[in-house]
Amino acid sequence: MFRRLLPYWPYLIAGLALIARFIPTPRTIDDAFITFRYARNLLAGLGFVFNPGERVLGTTTPLYTLLLAALAGVTRSSNYPWLALGVNALADALTCLVLIRLGKKLSGRWEVGLAAGLLWAIAPMSVTFAIGGMETSVFIFLLTLSADLYLEGRTQAAALTSALLLLTRPDGVLFAGPLVVDLLWKCWREKKFPWAEAGIFLSVVLPWVIFATLYFGSPIPHSIAAKSLAYRLEPSEGLIRLMQHYSTPFFEHLVFPNSWILIAFLIIYLFLSLIGDLSTIRRNRQSWPLVAYPWLYFAAFALANPLIFRWYLAPPLPFYFLLILSGIAKITEDGRRRTEDGQKTTPSSVFRPPSFVLGPSSFFLLLSLHAWTLHPDHGPASPAPEMAWHKLELLYEQVGEKFEKTVLTETVIAAGDVGALGYYSNARILDTLGLISPEASAYYPLDPAFYVINYAIPPQLILDSRPDYLVLLEVYGRNGLLVDQRFQAEYILQQKIQTDIYGSDGLLIFKKHSP
Repeated sequence: MFRRLLPYWPYLIAGLALIARFIPTPRTIDDAFITFRYARNLLAGLGFVFNPGERVLGTTTPLYTLLLAALAGVTRSSNYPWLALGVNALADALTCLVLIRLGKKLSGRWEVGLAAGLLWAIAPMSVTFAIGGMETSVFIFLLTLSADLYLEGRTQAAALTSALLLLTRPDGVLFAGPLVVDLLWKCWREKKFPWAEAGIFLSVVLPWVIFATLYFGSPIPHSIAAKSLAYRLEPSEGLIRLMQHYSTPFFEHLVFPNSWILIAFLIIYLFLSLIGDLSTIRRNRQSWPLVAYPWLYFAAFALANPLIFRWYLAPPLPFYFLLILSGIAKITEDGRRRTEDGQKTTPSSVFRPPSFVLGPSSFFLLLSLHAWTLHPDHGPASPAPEMAWHKLELLYEQVGEKFEKTVLTETVIAAGDVGALGYYSNARILDTLGLISPEASAYYPLDPAFYVINYAIPPQLILDSRPDYLVLLEVYGRNGLLVDQRFQAEYILQQKIQTDIYGSDGLLIFKKHSP
């Protein structure tokens, strides 16, 4: 019966992916609100800007921004969280379908693709950023689609999707780069150049590069440099975070909190993925860029050592799933063959159950479902992944809506987290981190004594810029700004909202003294 229903399983899994994203409803992440405000201003005729009149590329996802602006215009809707959820749910459903195809191509077993698609449909790391309004779902769809097209030999179509991938997020180069290398190598052996693929790729990427250079001064998002300057990290922090992530792709730490068990999981997954790597490349040597991607991604982020936000961890997961499952497929297939040889039977006389539905994938599925909660302690009451945490955004939404009713659009509000605050207040924002305010970057690197966590607001930035209001978590200024007598003389605490987020003693709202 299972095999008779096989043609329908991909559509059931895609439907499950849609349901798993619409049930939680939007739980928008702060960075997504930055993109929403860019899209809203673009549609309003104010330009590709966060603050009107300030041409700063503070979003890393121009394609997603343009897509949301276009959808808002066509649907005449200003509800960007729901627009983003709709786009992301559809992208993830399509990703599940592509993963099913990829699994069969890479391993030769339909169970691998079905298991990978099913796991991605309910994966907390996937659902969280889909309902969080991030571009992650579209990015991963373009990743998997590029891989599928390239394996089919449709290199021109893969050139198009790879170009769109780079416009969705700059780190798409970690996947597109190996594809280009493989294509050039193949063409070199055939003594030709891929003119058609190069033309398609450049016709998509170059217009944006030219526009961004003329409009912003550079096609490289300013947020990349700002984050590298403002955050204070230990040298091995990125490496440790990535090792933790690769040892818990199915949120094993929520069931097995013991660190030695998690190390065992890491060893097991590395072994399985290595088996999957080798078997996949032996089946199709052209698959090496797909096989290499999770490890190239790991190496790039470990060496760069940025502050790794949660959504940075999602892109390699679909390929990691496929490699782990392919490794299991290879081991079980080899074991079955040895059993058949020992029993001197023919393959047709041996019953082969759908092992990835009844076996290891069921275990992975249960682990992933355990990372969901039926009754979240904040936000909408509907079920959602536990990691879909947005308490801070809800606080900034509350503050932003109050500002929207009481201040002018020319009022300058300084803050370290600017997404939700800027989106709901519609005021002019001074970003103390520097994502959309380049002038802030001149005040970093900051004296390490000012840091309690990995971020602190430079006191001199506030004293020089003199914004009308300052909104900050207390921990951002505990050792610096809040004990600076010059700041205390110029600003008065207007409101304190109780919260212990990041170890803070409240969310503080300061107002500049009237002259």
